[in-house]
Amino acid sequence: MTMVIPRTGIGVDVHAYSDDPERELWVAGLNWPGERGLEGHSDSDVAAHACCDALFSAAGIGDLGQHFGVDRPEFAGASGAALLAEAARQVRAAGFEIGNVSVQVIGNRPKIGTRRLDAQQALSAAAGADVSVSGTTTDALGLTGRGEGVAAIANALVYPVARDDASVAAPRPQ
Repeated sequence: MTMVIPRTGIGVDVHAYSDDPERELWVAGLNWPGERGLEGHSDSDVAAHACCDALFSAAGIGDLGQHFGVDRPEFAGASGAALLAEAARQVRAAGFEIGNVSVQVIGNRPKIGTRRLDAQQALSAAAGADVSVSGTTTDALGLTGRGEGVAAIANALVYPVARDDASVAAPRPQ
């Protein structure tokens, strides 16, 4: 009997608030009407981006910039949920299944607790796996505490999928 060893990964993302009054705020796969949007190449969904990075890290297949960076014009304006779905697809294509992802949004706004269940449903649907969402502030410290932007930190657990020959998939080197 072969023992399957899970792998963990960490992802972090930070975006500053945009000066564009027309830019919408997207965090954790949700639009937050009436909130100031974040600056970035895609929709700047820090929670979804951190989840992507955590998945890529756990599978050992690179990072957000490598897969969806500013040098990839096809991802300009892309939704965080779409990027998370693609990241999950790539992780599975690399021979892994996703156990779960946990993400914490750090900032004064938006108030994650008011829509936590919706956020968990949106990100879980995108990843095809359970995603838990939490929020915190930094007690007025740093860029998030001063209201200059929003950050997120995520952890992901993946495990290699057994192959037809009963061997366990090994991580693919980059």
